[in-house]
Amino acid sequence: MLRRTGVTLVVLLMSLCQAWAAVDINHATELDLDSIKGIGPSTARKIITQRQLKRFDSWQDFIQRVPGIGEKKAQRMSESGLTVNGQRLGATPAVAIAPRKPATLPPDPFPGGSMLVEWPRQRTGADGRAQK
Repeated sequence: MLRRTGVTLVVLLMSLCQAWAAVDINHATELDLDSIKGIGPSTARKIITQRQLKRFDSWQDFIQRVPGIGEKKAQRMSESGLTVNGQRLGATPAVAIAPRKPATLPPDPFPGGSMLVEWPRQRTGADGRAQK
């Protein structure tokens, strides 16, 4: 009884995770698209046909190229988990960060060059013991 309840719970959690997982329009199969609320088999075929011609660059590109998709329907699809290049509709794109200036090293403490100091080595005999 307890084992069956545990298995049921695991299956339920996995299905919930899949329901909230984002589906990117440029990588989705027809079945993936059909799982999004508001996309049926015919709309999924239209999307795939347009994607085969050229990948979708943005949500605006998607809305303009796929017949029957407007702002409101695209917003509902985005809320259901559809993304274009990893972006939800209305999300601000990632901002490019300016490259950092290279770090400057502190001045050399020995301007004439580094000094190498070697400590005298202990002399060892043929037997490997230190000599005095």
